[in-house]
Amino acid sequence: MTTNIEQPYVYRRRELIEPDWTRFPGWRDVTRADWENAQWQRVNCVKNFGQLRTVMGDLLTDEFYADLERDQAERATMSMLVPPQMINTMVPSTVEPMPAAGADFTEAFMADPVRRYMLPVFSDRRTDWASHPFAARDSLHEHDMWAVEGLTHRYPTKVLAEMLPTCPQYCGHCTRMDLVGNSTPQIVKLKLEGKPVDRHAAMLDYLQRTPGVRDVVVSGGDVANMPWKNLEGFLDKLLRIDNIRDIRLATKALMGLPQHWLQPDVVEGVGRVSALARSRGVSLAIHTHVNHANSVTPLVADAAKAMLEAGVRDVRNQGVLMRGVNDSTEQLLDLCFALQDEAMITPYYFYMCDMIPFSEHWRLALHEAQHLQHSMMGYLPGFATPRIVCDVPFVGKRWVHQVDSYDLDKGMSFWRKNYRTSIEGSDEQALSREYVYYDPIYTLPESGQQWWRTNTDVDQVHAAALAGATASRDASAADLA
Repeated sequence: MTTNIEQPYVYRRRELIEPDWTRFPGWRDVTRADWENAQWQRVNCVKNFGQLRTVMGDLLTDEFYADLERDQAERATMSMLVPPQMINTMVPSTVEPMPAAGADFTEAFMADPVRRYMLPVFSDRRTDWASHPFAARDSLHEHDMWAVEGLTHRYPTKVLAEMLPTCPQYCGHCTRMDLVGNSTPQIVKLKLEGKPVDRHAAMLDYLQRTPGVRDVVVSGGDVANMPWKNLEGFLDKLLRIDNIRDIRLATKALMGLPQHWLQPDVVEGVGRVSALARSRGVSLAIHTHVNHANSVTPLVADAAKAMLEAGVRDVRNQGVLMRGVNDSTEQLLDLCFALQDEAMITPYYFYMCDMIPFSEHWRLALHEAQHLQHSMMGYLPGFATPRIVCDVPFVGKRWVHQVDSYDLDKGMSFWRKNYRTSIEGSDEQALSREYVYYDPIYTLPESGQQWWRTNTDVDQVHAAALAGATASRDASAADLA
């Protein structure tokens, strides 16, 4: 049997390489010991233009900084906070030579996939539809579903515990941009009112009183920003609630600040929590957030393996599908194989980017996501083939092929669900209603774009959406007949 069959994607195992951080002028004298120190990484995060200039020296042109400054003033929903580890994966220069300082490096930096979502600039954004007309700060209505402050009870058996409102890094596309991080000129952030100890106690009390909940996502923010003793104290109490069977720790820092998860006290603490979880028959996993293969380095692999050796059941990745970052079959499969083969991180989900303000340049249309899901099938093991999901407001995660009907002209997809959220107890139509999700308007045919230019009234669009769903179902029924 021949092995020389031409395939759309060619698998090649690629050795992980830690980019040389000393290629950046500001880190020329940084030792390996410093680089691998979590405290050094935190202290040297880039939080403003001056710090970025210090790191970059003469690599970037003034035009780039002007573009970045304008974005921070007029568009950014997240303040600047990028660990050295993440900056080091931008224009990594591990295969190609380092571009020359000035125009060449700036061009490469502008095109870099990690830069595109960690340091967005004004010229990245759409000027025709910078935000979708239905974009919202809390696009998934998580706060509406708080059972107690910070505890979102959205699914019948699962809850999300937002432990804190900070992260080691702030991503431009953050779905919790209304709560997480510092305020920006566009967004005054929501502030948690209760003291952490009181909020966490209220969460535990609710879970003890609600035996229908078996699964807790412990998130934020990012749990890597909690002092370990505080996080372990919460997990110890959570593990003693009989109905809790699954716990997932959500931390992008496993990729963005792997040095944190390699600290001896953290590894030892994870070992204690993992042992308690096993003794109680509870599945403890870590979920991280990697969007591009360039972000998977030896330190990231070391951190993931350290967590597995400490006893967590699995380390899984939940990425976000974004234009200019990972919107091709090759980019997605390269990332999945880097995670699975080299870091022992299971590719799990890719979410379509949520409809938050100023995110349209990142978002893909549903049909594009469907194509990517189709094109990935058959290459990875089934258990490591990620599902691309659309997180539909008031519905939850749905595989992109689960859409009920789809108006491609207006970019409206219609979805159904099989359970009520915590705020729909008395809603008799919750399980029969169709819920709408919207494609980016610039991806629509001209007829659809023109329709949106003249129809932005919420009630008017909703009525048109329902009419469109009915027409789509009638057409499908006629085709079947």
